[in-house]
Amino acid sequence: MTRFPGKLAGSAALAALVATAALAQESTPERPQMLPKSEQRGGPEPIQLPTPREAFEQAFPQATPAPLVQSWTVGQAARLIAVIEGIGAEGLDPADYDLQPLKVALASGPSEELNQLASQSFVWLVEDLRDGRTPMEAREQWFVVDPDRDTYRTGDILAEALRSNDIAGTLATLNPTHPDYARLRDELAETPATSTTKRKLIRANMDRWRWLARDLGSQYLITNVPEFQLRLTVKDRIISTYRTVVGKPGRTATPQLAEMVEGVVFNPTWTVPQSIVKGEGLGAKVLANPAWGKRNGYVATKGANGYISVVQQPGPGNSLGMMKLEMPNEHAIFFHDTPSRHLFANDSRALSHGCIRTERALELAMTMAILGKGATKEEAVAISSSGKYTKVMLEKQWPAYITYFTMASDINGEMATFKDIYGRDTKVLASLDKPRVRERTYVPTDEVIVIEDDLQDS
Repeated sequence: MTRFPGKLAGSAALAALVATAALAQESTPERPQMLPKSEQRGGPEPIQLPTPREAFEQAFPQATPAPLVQSWTVGQAARLIAVIEGIGAEGLDPADYDLQPLKVALASGPSEELNQLASQSFVWLVEDLRDGRTPMEAREQWFVVDPDRDTYRTGDILAEALRSNDIAGTLATLNPTHPDYARLRDELAETPATSTTKRKLIRANMDRWRWLARDLGSQYLITNVPEFQLRLTVKDRIISTYRTVVGKPGRTATPQLAEMVEGVVFNPTWTVPQSIVKGEGLGAKVLANPAWGKRNGYVATKGANGYISVVQQPGPGNSLGMMKLEMPNEHAIFFHDTPSRHLFANDSRALSHGCIRTERALELAMTMAILGKGATKEEAVAISSSGKYTKVMLEKQWPAYITYFTMASDINGEMATFKDIYGRDTKVLASLDKPRVRERTYVPTDEVIVIEDDLQDS
């Protein structure tokens, strides 16, 4: 992991960070599935086997997915029962998957009842392993659209499992690829059954990984809100980390999102929200005293209908600092700099109005602009130091994940727990004690709270 203290430590530091990220992009393979090494020696280039998604697309090219009830042999049903009996290793409960009725049907041999029960239990396993067991009503301020239901269609997965006779292996392809999921699973295996509170916390956070896409992509930003940290990641390798300031608890709590960073705005302007323009009288003050407004970077405009807008111009006192990431979403949430950089020294940093303020933000912005090929290093340095509003659009957009894990690897690579600053664990943990929700929605049920542009702290 490459770190630079304080502000960006010159062009040499920036070049080192960009080079590290670029090297990771080039040197880490896209997780190809290879033949065993014993079969590679002395032969031609290793053969790359298809990924699970490619295998499904090759086996099921038709637009219509395979049916959700299919024929099972006795041996296949026995293997399914073995998977269910061991599903506790994945943080799930065997009791959720009609284990006893399935065993009774298996004892009677092949039948339509066995086909129905085995298919049903398999479908439920797919839903929980792929999408998460936690129902939407227990996922507070969760607005991520998970693409896995379309990528790994349930009927196709069922057909592939029966075709290959590998029930366990097919289901295992649904597990999140991020290393933290496997680490949590290992932690669960090492935690005694008597440590019920810790085991439930591990299970809850394993499930949170399933709420996201199975594979987060080759390069992305990911921030864990309770940890107050942001990671710039390439091929699941952390290139650099940044402290963050996140939303205060309550209506200004930062929601959980998965969005695309389309560009970087250097030297941004700040459109002051009406709660300040009108509610606190800033608009009238600027109009009455333009000289004061100019000294503080404010420009006010009054329309024919009396509506006053105030825009803070680029500058050292701008509430968004020296940069913001262009990340369109209905919540108006984005990453940005701040002139109140002293706040990053606080241990608890739930202080903003919802947006995520980022330590060493200019370093992050320039790195993303360069790696996204929106600018060369020289151009990024010139633009950032110009003092002029400039939006750099990225040729290669970056996914950005705003997550909420209360147990995860910290920036030093150690498994750690984090304070549940928004109280979001309560409903997730409670759902583990309730029967699995069978008829579920995949549409977020929480209110969308539009965050006003972040406010500068004193």
